[in-house]
Amino acid sequence: MGLIDTHTHLASFARQGGTVLSDTLARAQAAGVEAMVTIGTSPEDWELYRTLAREHGKTGLVRYAVGLHPCSVDGGWAEAMAQVEGFWQGDAPRPVALGEIGLDRFHLPKDAVAAAEIFAWQRAAFREGLAVAKRLGCPMVVHSRGAFQECVELIDASGVDWTRVVFHCFTEGVAEMAELTRRGGLGSFTGVLTYKSAENVRAAAKAQGLARMMVETDAPYLTPMPHRGKPNEPAFVRHTAAFAAKEVFGVDYDELVAITTANARRFFGLG
Repeated sequence: MGLIDTHTHLASFARQGGTVLSDTLARAQAAGVEAMVTIGTSPEDWELYRTLAREHGKTGLVRYAVGLHPCSVDGGWAEAMAQVEGFWQGDAPRPVALGEIGLDRFHLPKDAVAAAEIFAWQRAAFREGLAVAKRLGCPMVVHSRGAFQECVELIDASGVDWTRVVFHCFTEGVAEMAELTRRGGLGSFTGVLTYKSAENVRAAAKAQGLARMMVETDAPYLTPMPHRGKPNEPAFVRHTAAFAAKEVFGVDYDELVAITTANARRFFGLG
């Protein structure tokens, strides 16, 4: 059984042209990655991801999600979100999740008036994304940065099934993980887990438990040790998994792979 990178952004490799993307995918397979979910951030990447999923349909190596990242939200958010549901009704293959959607205070402008306007757009777009996910009954991938409690409150209010919610790149602490666990939601973990300064993230992973663990790269960002400082790629999910097995849960690597892959297949409905 191979690993599943539950959150990556293949557009960053595809846009470099040449053989960059194909080489990246080949390295992932050589590293033991059997599947990955490439995550939508805006209309600019949705069709690309559907095409990649179609091209890799026989192997299932590439699956995709469609969503409007909060940092892609602007005054035209409603027009963008109006296109999302169509991916579940249009040409195959269909997305395996709606995402990423959510809230991000970290990247707001310094001007208070502009920040308030953009954050209001983010909240509106997130509400709409949750409404679409509820209608579809699909899994959803949540981006939360500097806005954990607000994300939780909006999800609570939406009435979506919390067991279909994952907070990707979980970097909060034990208390926040308890909020998710109590509701039935999940947190997935990136290379941040391997950083010396991320003791709170390791504690949160332990609190959630191996039985609910999923791993991701968020490539090309958040490269795990020992490659930190270089661009991330799906092959590097192996380092996060190996670190989690040995340093966080104290289990064999193969055991962690089996559990995290089963969790990913169950959550995203990968079969």
